[in-house]
Amino acid sequence: MPTLLDYFPPTDPYLNVLHVDDDILVVDKQSGLLSVPGKDPSLWDCVEHRARQTWPTAGMCHRLDKDTSGVLVLALNKRAHGRIGSQFEHRQTTKSYVARVAGVIAEDSGVIDLPLATDWENKPRQRVDFENGRHAKTEWQVLEREPNATRVKLVPLTGRTHQLRVHMLAIGHVILGDAFYAEEEDFKAADRLQLHAAELGFTHPTREEFMTFVAPTPF
Repeated sequence: MPTLLDYFPPTDPYLNVLHVDDDILVVDKQSGLLSVPGKDPSLWDCVEHRARQTWPTAGMCHRLDKDTSGVLVLALNKRAHGRIGSQFEHRQTTKSYVARVAGVIAEDSGVIDLPLATDWENKPRQRVDFENGRHAKTEWQVLEREPNATRVKLVPLTGRTHQLRVHMLAIGHVILGDAFYAEEEDFKAADRLQLHAAELGFTHPTREEFMTFVAPTPF
């Protein structure tokens, strides 16, 4: 399976802009592109770097995993960064994802409430940990059933690392194409991680109006 050091990020489009104004830049991140630079010098190419080629003050307000695609917001000034960052911190934003997972889910919807912690022997993997884990909660809803897979809408009610990936694994339906958690068959069943941040809503830092941005699911 690939590692971060096998890093050849997509360049077409170089940066997919959904919205820009004096305060914010909203983009649709491609799968395979880092949100911010990695620790290794070879991992410099990322959404933040690309944004700063045109908007030098752009700063990331939150992140998506490298292999997850979808809506990201960057602030273009300190005031906007503080106001949007506070909304993420206090869970005043709305988020929803689309995923394709292995197997057919029988129920139409549900809630996963399982605490998560770092799997220290296998970083950056996370795991369900009832003794040391932090509270983590995800709502899910079936969108479409395929012969051997299910398309679901996922709403994270908390923001833990790899939360959606570990929660779906925990209920027996790993996300297809997941290099960290899927067995070989389910990893090879897709040409990328089948997880997409489809919708993000937050209050604009200047206009004080709630805005929702949508990026079409590419799989």
